[in-house]
Amino acid sequence: MKQPFLAVKRQNKANSNFPARSWGKKFFAIFLLSGLLSCTSQPLPLNVMTFNIRYDNPGDSLNNWQYRKDVAAEVIREYDVDLLGTQEVLANQLRDLKDRLPSYAVVGVGRADGREAGEYSAIFYKKEKFEEEKSGHFWLSETPEIAGSKGWDGACERMATWATLKEKKTGKRLFFINTHLDHIGTVARREGVKLLLERTKAESNGLPVIITGDFNASPESDVIRQVLADGKFFDARSLAPSVPEAGGTFHGFGQVPVEKRSTIDYVFVTGDAAVKTCTAAPEKRNGIFLSDHRPVFVKIEIK
Repeated sequence: MKQPFLAVKRQNKANSNFPARSWGKKFFAIFLLSGLLSCTSQPLPLNVMTFNIRYDNPGDSLNNWQYRKDVAAEVIREYDVDLLGTQEVLANQLRDLKDRLPSYAVVGVGRADGREAGEYSAIFYKKEKFEEEKSGHFWLSETPEIAGSKGWDGACERMATWATLKEKKTGKRLFFINTHLDHIGTVARREGVKLLLERTKAESNGLPVIITGDFNASPESDVIRQVLADGKFFDARSLAPSVPEAGGTFHGFGQVPVEKRSTIDYVFVTGDAAVKTCTAAPEKRNGIFLSDHRPVFVKIEIK
């Protein structure tokens, strides 16, 4: 008569463990979910730089790229840049930077043919930190999909390069776009930045946005006012706790007097970015000019 009783006892004991196992699975799922939520809710700190490196011009004599390429790469490493927008990069300069910056992935094409000819507006990002979800480019012209097309009254082909990136640790996603507006055509700058903003809105899908570039326009210009007009984008300088030192970003290898130098290089961010630092790098490193522009460096946190 005791055997059935023992059997029942075992069965009840087995059944009593079921809720515990079920709750354990639920607890583990909740733990994982809370971990994921805590990661995505953490601010994402980023070091961003825009850098017009000056194209490889034989006429630059002792300021030629062959003397500058090492210090140009060194300053990028020194500032521990996560996202870098470059301008005036020729194919040989791109190879030099890639050789010296092996921890970075590169997005970009030559503006003259959509392959290697002409200057790149290339994007660099840390390979270990970001996963590239999508990227592309377009020309600042009436025919933005046609490689090498010039726009409006522009003197040169101009283009923009962009990428949607996911930061691996936090899972946060962002849209990064880099450009170089025309130095001659006033219509080309105005229409080019209009196209840039339209494409950014279409491709970013509501993500935080970072825009870098040489806009060949002063902060008071119609071009920059156009970027800031709808209140979506902010010049990182205006959000920084302290105002960067005077002197502009273009110095012509030190030939332009300080009081006459123009600020034409920018980092723009959306309102979900807190700017911690905004500064321009020194003109020289180890007595060698980095470029005829000063790189602009910004530390931000994306909420």
